[in-house]
Amino acid sequence: MSNEAQLDVAARIAQVKRNRWGRHRATIGLGLRMALHAKPKFVGTVLGVIFAVVLAAQQLGVLFGLLDKNTQFVDNCTAEVWIVPPGTTYANPGQKMSVALLNQARVTPGVAQASALIMAGTTIRKPTGGAEALTLVGVDLDTMLGGPYNIVVGDTNILRQADTLFFEDAVRDKLGGLNIGSVREVGGYQVKVGGFTWGLLPFGPPFTFANLDLARTLANIPNDQLNFVLIKVASGYTPEQVAATLRSRIDTADVITKTAFHKKIVSTLLKDQLGISFGTSTAFGLIIGFIIVMLSMYSSVIDNLREFGTLKAVGLTNWDLMRMLAVQSVMYALVGSLVGLGLVSLMAQGISSAKLAVIVPPVLVIATPIIMTVMCLLASLLALSRVAKLEPGMVFR
Repeated sequence: MSNEAQLDVAARIAQVKRNRWGRHRATIGLGLRMALHAKPKFVGTVLGVIFAVVLAAQQLGVLFGLLDKNTQFVDNCTAEVWIVPPGTTYANPGQKMSVALLNQARVTPGVAQASALIMAGTTIRKPTGGAEALTLVGVDLDTMLGGPYNIVVGDTNILRQADTLFFEDAVRDKLGGLNIGSVREVGGYQVKVGGFTWGLLPFGPPFTFANLDLARTLANIPNDQLNFVLIKVASGYTPEQVAATLRSRIDTADVITKTAFHKKIVSTLLKDQLGISFGTSTAFGLIIGFIIVMLSMYSSVIDNLREFGTLKAVGLTNWDLMRMLAVQSVMYALVGSLVGLGLVSLMAQGISSAKLAVIVPPVLVIATPIIMTVMCLLASLLALSRVAKLEPGMVFR
């Protein structure tokens, strides 16, 4: 921005010196004009913010996608309360419990439906040789608590047919080129493909669904044992009330609500596997963006020391100049956040698949501009300190 333009703005500021809001508008306008005037620096600074947003938001989007993959069974199986083996942190194959827990649940006040759930590891033999791991899920077809869900081909009633299973569509080629009606060996028994689900791929093997009795046979689980008890709460009761009642009657297993189970899975994954790796990469993106913005704004101040000195000489205070730099920081943050989130959304659509989904939740969209604004304001502190120490008399040297 030319000296004449700065003096013109300074003169207008002087005219509204007693009008606080007028003074604010004038300095804000000058700050924006100065930022846009140096186009290379403006573009470089915004690119730094975009880099930080894309890297951090993309990493968080992948993290949310992975968390969703491992909580989706709990989120979609329609059970509101779970009875699980002691110490359970995931909905996956593990310890077995007595079917007496199911009978106890069915006579507990507030329980509308209670079903056994079998979840066991098994394998499928491929026609070309070799085998692939599966997570076999046995459900009570009378209640359908526990799935299947996200069905792309077939109907759940098909599971009533003898020796019929639902497989994951995304890995049908990996499992030996499965199609409707294909016959394969699972757990040592011949079974038929009755339908396909989509996207049911946790960290372990894909979910494969069968009726409860068939699952017991394939996984060699006796009729008096089960892995989980799933409960639907009756009208007039809350999941917390029913869970509390069950806890008072059961001391050999854990009772947990659907919401609490979801949170437990998320906290376990963050603590044991995902938190450090994704937290580090997200922090790396923010730090790089912070450094770029800080150096760019400091460089801008150094390149325009005489201009800032001129503004102080004609009556602008340190607060006026700090306001100018602050509004520039906010502009960089908002423009960079908008473009960065747009790029992440396009990226999410481009790479979304059954195996990997990048999820950009509303909370991330709202939080990103706020976080980037704070980051840019903090990054401007070095430039602000240099402006505050500036002597107006330097313009006469």
